[in-house]
Amino acid sequence: MSEFDFDLFVIGAGSGGVRAGRMAAAMGVRVAIAEDLHLGGTCVNVGCVPKKLFVYASHFAEEFGHATGFGWQHQQPQFDWQTLRDNKTREIERLNEVYQNMLVNAGCELIHGRATLVGPHTVSVAGRQYSAERILIAVGGWPHIPDIPGREHVISSNEAFYLEQFPQRVVVVGSGYIGVEFAGIFKGLGAETRLIYRGEQILRGFDQEVREFTATEIAKKGVQLYPNTQIEAVTKQSDGSLLLQLANGEQLTTDLVMYATGRKPKVQGLGLEGLGIAQAPNGAIVVNDQFQTSVSSVYAIGDVIDRMQLTPVALAEGTALVKSLYGDNPQQVDYELIPTAVFCQPNIGTVGLTEEQARERYAKIEVYRSNFRAMKHTLSGSEERTLMKLLVDAESRRVVGVHMVGAEAGEIIQGIAIALKAGATKEVFDATIGIHPTSAEEFVTMREPVSN
Repeated sequence: MSEFDFDLFVIGAGSGGVRAGRMAAAMGVRVAIAEDLHLGGTCVNVGCVPKKLFVYASHFAEEFGHATGFGWQHQQPQFDWQTLRDNKTREIERLNEVYQNMLVNAGCELIHGRATLVGPHTVSVAGRQYSAERILIAVGGWPHIPDIPGREHVISSNEAFYLEQFPQRVVVVGSGYIGVEFAGIFKGLGAETRLIYRGEQILRGFDQEVREFTATEIAKKGVQLYPNTQIEAVTKQSDGSLLLQLANGEQLTTDLVMYATGRKPKVQGLGLEGLGIAQAPNGAIVVNDQFQTSVSSVYAIGDVIDRMQLTPVALAEGTALVKSLYGDNPQQVDYELIPTAVFCQPNIGTVGLTEEQARERYAKIEVYRSNFRAMKHTLSGSEERTLMKLLVDAESRRVVGVHMVGAEAGEIIQGIAIALKAGATKEVFDATIGIHPTSAEEFVTMREPVSN
């Protein structure tokens, strides 16, 4: 008989925690999983899933406009925020139930409440203690809002999914993918939208040409960009509107301010300090290649370790950990060539190195580029353009980076990522016959480099 209540105690039922718990339980491991909010974590409840539903909704007004060029006549459609919000909420509630059934059917014991570490093998939830041979922390992250005067009047993306009323005027603060995506959502749904950010350009860390191209395209769609701008204070006025005092002395009036200035590991109250578990300056839990913390019985995966804040990465980490611990099959996660998408308008899809990174890593690279107006827009009347870009190591001929800004970029780049993972060369791309007429075929028809 084991000396512990459980073999594995998982703190957090988000993407990584659920994957690890389900897999381990299916192998006969005695698993408990504690969650103090909703099953499914950020992605299901206030992240990728509801955000993508909102992105879909935000495209319709533009699509109705495009339809006239194809012969469709229609009256001006009306948007009802409550319908979108409530339909989204029902879908999330359905997914919560799906996650619960998956965990229970796999054999996990669900415990509702915030778990705290009280020892290397002991967890406390709602005043009750549980012992476990191993503990896995998978609590994710939480939006960070700077401490400015009037902070109580602003929201994060968490609250944006549940607004009582849809605002006429919105200010989104932050130039990362959450800020850029929500700026497109609010604008597409009909709000006058401003995007404020303190840097020169949006989407730090992405390919510079992609950043510049995307900024131009989203500005075309009516999002007002405010680079090199910071908010010093927010004041609520008598009519309910918000007055923003900017660092440059200017003022703006709006109905809603949403901060998207990053997410921090959700480690408060976990009891890490009491066990001496090492943390990075931003609170992230420090782990080795086996996701083991400085306390050997405690592990961590997902956003709380702040390697790559992506749901599929947390899933991969959970899978690798369980296979290593219980499958007699040690694995490590390969963080190279992870594709990602930004669901702004138009979408961004990217995999591999940026041009800047490629030039640092390789002696010589070739850059292939295509910038065009998609076939659809020859009749839609839209001035939206598409950018596609291939980066090739001139010596090995391997394609080391692929970037796209355009409709369905994420869907297209997922397939391209497989080719890069397999080590495809530019000649393999050239030998691949395209599907015509599609935007995607441009990736196999770019013959001459535009620079090297």
